[in-house]
Amino acid sequence: MNHAAFQQCINPACRATYGIDEVRVSCAKCDSLLDILYDWTKLPVPKNLSYFEHRWSTKGTGVTGRLDFSGVWRFREMLPFYNSEDDIVTIGEGRTVLQQADLLGRQLGMKPGNLLLQYEGLNPSGSFKDNGMTAAFTHAKMVGAKKVACASTGNTSASLAVFAAFAEMKGVVFIGTGKISFGKLSQALDYGALTIQIKGDFDACLRRIRHIAVDMPELGIYLMNSVNPFRLEGQKSIMFRILEARDWQSPDWIVVPGGNLGNCSAFGKAFAELKELGLIKKIPRLAVINASGANTLNTLYNQYNLRWNDGNFDPTTIQRLYAGMDEANYHPNTVASAIEISRPVNLPKALRALHVMDGVVREVTDDEILEHRAMVARWGFGCEPASGASVAGMHKLMEEGVIGRDETVVCILTGHELKDPNVTVKYHTGVDMKTVQDMAPREEPHGKLSNKPVAVEDDLEAILKAIGA
Repeated sequence: MNHAAFQQCINPACRATYGIDEVRVSCAKCDSLLDILYDWTKLPVPKNLSYFEHRWSTKGTGVTGRLDFSGVWRFREMLPFYNSEDDIVTIGEGRTVLQQADLLGRQLGMKPGNLLLQYEGLNPSGSFKDNGMTAAFTHAKMVGAKKVACASTGNTSASLAVFAAFAEMKGVVFIGTGKISFGKLSQALDYGALTIQIKGDFDACLRRIRHIAVDMPELGIYLMNSVNPFRLEGQKSIMFRILEARDWQSPDWIVVPGGNLGNCSAFGKAFAELKELGLIKKIPRLAVINASGANTLNTLYNQYNLRWNDGNFDPTTIQRLYAGMDEANYHPNTVASAIEISRPVNLPKALRALHVMDGVVREVTDDEILEHRAMVARWGFGCEPASGASVAGMHKLMEEGVIGRDETVVCILTGHELKDPNVTVKYHTGVDMKTVQDMAPREEPHGKLSNKPVAVEDDLEAILKAIGA
């Protein structure tokens, strides 16, 4: 057993602790979220972050090489909850890039070198979720789990399915009616997960699968949503890779979409630990960007002034907002399906991250998301709609004067462009590929960067005219 790692309740009035070998998604005493914490005095902590550079040249063979090949486990001293390196389940996740996006930055009025895109779409399943899944599956293997499950808007189910296939575990995913893109659904189906579609949105799916996993232990189902604290341990590595790409220097800002709020929660924990260990001098500021159609954090943070307050935040503020949603029969609705969540399970941890990183919260409209997603594709890497929220939010903060054009900003691109190709095709053509089988336009595209296909007869003269020859 690993005696240097333990689980602890984040509620300052409770702080109950649990062993690392226990399967929990909340505190047994007060139902608050849990952290994975470490007694760093018992662990071999690197003296500086450049220690990790010796792992860059790995060939990916043998146990150590296999771990060094992972962009998560290359930093295993920073998430040392496992008992043995043989416990670790990895598929080569986290080999992502930090792109200097000067062409995009020029469009937004930024100086060269100041806008960077952390492209998590290069993960094996095409999204950032693999960073967390490798850690959660490692814990699942440690405790002998055979069945794993999640609720999902798409990316979580895809990641769970591929890891479950690799780990020889049975994967079960719950998706809401009409709330998943075909690009994501195809992965869950292809990798063999049992896919259950229920009538309801993501929040309903998560409520149902959490009840089954937690309240029916006899079924032996291990919950893989980000309420699982081990998921967030793996997602810390995104920040380690950003520092690595910048010669271990912090940027001024990290900008990330806000859905279930696992990423921002993990980022805050990563920087808090690095500062505690003396491995960084500066913590960057955090901007969490909601879609206007799923803006719970923005509402609570900017309208209700809800703050972490050393863990003593007012839960009744959240309860009042949720009660109002129920009364109005409100359901989130945004083109950015990956962040179409109205009851984010990691809300308290997100408040903590905003405190640690001196953060801000904003919301952007679907039109803003679509336009900035198109800009990213035209002058950077293509990304899924939720990723476009990062750049749209950064642009809004620049216009407000909150982010300066001289500051260094890293926008997190959470998923690959092919995760939701229907959105891209509709933006450029006006055709909804979910409902038609041809490219005849049903409406004229109105995006500023729309790039319609040009239809011509099979005639050489017409073709040459079309290409401007």
